[in-house]
Amino acid sequence: VIGFAKQTNPDDAAELDAMLAEYDEGQQQLAAQQAEKKAEAIRTAGLFENWSGKGELGGFRATGNSSETGLTAALALTREGIDWTHKLRGRADFQRTNGVTSREQYFLSYEPNYSLSDRLFVYGLAQYERDRFQGFSARYVVSGGLGYQIIDAKELQLSAKIGPAYRVTDFVNGESESRIAGLLGLDFDWNITDRLKLTHDTNAVAETGGSATIITDANNTSLHFVTGLNAKVSDKLTTRFSYTIEYDSNPPAGAEKTDTLSRVTLIYDF
Repeated sequence: VIGFAKQTNPDDAAELDAMLAEYDEGQQQLAAQQAEKKAEAIRTAGLFENWSGKGELGGFRATGNSSETGLTAALALTREGIDWTHKLRGRADFQRTNGVTSREQYFLSYEPNYSLSDRLFVYGLAQYERDRFQGFSARYVVSGGLGYQIIDAKELQLSAKIGPAYRVTDFVNGESESRIAGLLGLDFDWNITDRLKLTHDTNAVAETGGSATIITDANNTSLHFVTGLNAKVSDKLTTRFSYTIEYDSNPPAGAEKTDTLSRVTLIYDF
């Protein structure tokens, strides 16, 4: 409008420029007020406020320690703060054949992150797994360390984290072991189009995104790789195909080192 006014009223160009400058200043002040209001709402939010999440339900095909098809369900919750981000993840895979349980795998994790800068962050991790067909009735991991956002673009995101870990494993034969370990994680997301996303997960922590976690100690190295393709059906509903590889370098006697799992699921955002 100002440009057109200058063409039709060239003698008033200085006054029009002043009007535009005053308008721009007002818009900047309004944006700053809105940002401060949003930040204040986050600071004063209650414990159960500002959470978002994804619910996932579908089927799977497993090979390795079991060769079955079954049902899978997952829940992922995230709370974004000014400096803090909290992530809760849970997943269950279950299969019964002729009245006999042939697969029973549970996973639960909590990961708080604190931003030190736009790219550098500190992470914590508490994780629980149960998979009797892999040879353990419970496996606990606690870890903490540093992370860095390597690529942070609209189409592509890549971050890495590294830190020490402590792992306790309760085996199905009644034995238990505790070991100091190390954790290396990668998180990758590629937005191919507005409705199609490729994720690579080597991270047992966040299977709904793309990540990679390697936990290693003197006795056993555990790898968890997940590659997924998400296709948006609507703003709230997404279809997902994912392929998982789980590897333990030193599994209990009678257990396979490598398990694979193919999942087809529907994800609902809330």
